Amino acid sequence: MPKVTISLDSDLAIEIMLLAGTRSPQDAVELIVRDYLARGHRTEARSGDAADQDRFADRRSAPEEGR
Repeated sequence: MPKVTISLDSDLAIEIMLLAGTRSPQDAVELIVRDYLARGHRTEARSGDAADQDRFADRRSAPEEGR
């Protein structure tokens, strides 16, 4: 798998390491990014994706038939 190199402020990297409980900045950032993605997938699973929201919005704005 290809790797990406980024630069972080050293204070930020240390704080991330302490919060994540890791010994290296790389492990901490990877853990946080994986957690962020997992949260996004859980949210999407509960609320649907953007296409679903458009479909529901169209349904709400249309008048009900028979009234």
